[in-house]
Amino acid sequence: MKSIDLMYQTMLAELGQRSLDAAWTADFPPEGRFTPANIKGRKYWYFDIPDGHGGTKRRYVGPADDPDISQRVADHKRDKDDLRARRRLVNTLTREGGMIAPDAMSGDIVEALAGGGLFRLRGVLIGTVAFQCYSGLLGVRLPMAAILTGDADIAQDYAISREVEDSLPPIIELLQGVDASFRPVPHRSGSAASSAFQNADGYRVEFLTSNRGSDDYIDQPAKMPALGGASADPLRFLDFLIRDPVRTMLLHRSGVPVVVPDPSRYAVHKLIVASRRHTDGHGSAKREKDIRQAALLFEALQQTRRSADLALVYNEAWERGPAWQEGIRTGAGMLPAQDAERFKMALIEGAKKNREEIELPFGE
Repeated sequence: MKSIDLMYQTMLAELGQRSLDAAWTADFPPEGRFTPANIKGRKYWYFDIPDGHGGTKRRYVGPADDPDISQRVADHKRDKDDLRARRRLVNTLTREGGMIAPDAMSGDIVEALAGGGLFRLRGVLIGTVAFQCYSGLLGVRLPMAAILTGDADIAQDYAISREVEDSLPPIIELLQGVDASFRPVPHRSGSAASSAFQNADGYRVEFLTSNRGSDDYIDQPAKMPALGGASADPLRFLDFLIRDPVRTMLLHRSGVPVVVPDPSRYAVHKLIVASRRHTDGHGSAKREKDIRQAALLFEALQQTRRSADLALVYNEAWERGPAWQEGIRTGAGMLPAQDAERFKMALIEGAKKNREEIELPFGE
């Protein structure tokens, strides 16, 4: 697996800072003001902006103890957009640096959702569009065959959606701003609520959330107050995937700041997801893609000296109990021999660095 030159990795970091500055300026213009609020004993920042009718509209910003947010609160009036320079950076990173740009539809959709406030409201981009971001994040070149997609998956924690007291604009309006043919997809339960939207070409945008502890919720869409009228399908194991997500860049147009799962969590989660795929219809192809993406990340994490991170995350999943262990074992058993050996060595190496015991999914 080829590494990406350090010069381009440095350029990506610069692009991320510039894009975050620009995104922040768009969300929090100078005429507004930041307002602290105490909720359940914890301080949060909100942003009040004139609504044009003599009143104000309030937006959720985030926890006051987040150092990035605190710095932005202090500096937001000085932030300036640098659109043309950022677009040149994106072109250089994708054309010369070997990093991955999403297809135009995926990029436009994520950009629209980001502009609407998705990541400010602690949404997480998951699935293959998120996987496309790991090339730059890890500094390695990933093969195109593993990153092609015809959908975009978005996750948000159920409790967060209920507590932020803010919302995206109507999701259907954001999506139709990209492609007027987007329509809600009827939910399989017969519920009037929709957790997925699809355009005339079959491109699908789906919203998912963490399961609330009972399988009774699995087949019913969860009401998500922060998602602009969209519901979300509860999914087992999703809480593990979206815990402690990371900020990075989607290399589309002038760069889109996004939030994606930690790559170690993504890789382990893919093993579990693969173990639960049906073998009929598109299930087999999706399972192969899950395994391929997991294997590529195991290789990248070992190559970039992140085996300790992988081992920590693996142990966390393993210690969640028999159902998790069975999913990991089954998924690991689908890895080709060379990839399975690499995964095994990365876990052993990482556990040694962490000074932890580790139970391998392959047996001795």
